[in-house]
Amino acid sequence: MLDRTASLSAPTFRASLGRMVNQSTILLMVCIGSLILLLALFILFHQNATATKGYQLRNLERERSQLLLEEEILNMQVAESQALHQLSEDPVVQAMVALKRPSYIQEDTTVASLEKEGQ
Repeated sequence: MLDRTASLSAPTFRASLGRMVNQSTILLMVCIGSLILLLALFILFHQNATATKGYQLRNLERERSQLLLEEEILNMQVAESQALHQLSEDPVVQAMVALKRPSYIQEDTTVASLEKEGQ
């Protein structure tokens, strides 16, 4: 009786083992597919972030070059306003009176020591 029971249960055991192998294969395929999908989404988000940073970098570089150009123009305007011909045409400079008899200090002494000698 044991032989008959063992022979009847053997095909059932083989069938359930085959079913378990098929199920584990399907589960493995589903896990691998979901990992591939997850990695694809991660790569997509990473590429999107990289592209956004590149776009921002390009805009900042363009803004930097515009600011450098504006700085160069302002430097040229400052140099032009500080030029000698510009200063000589200034009404304040033209209103100055020329000095008739300038006196220069000849020695390396202070003004206070010259006043003491004169007394």
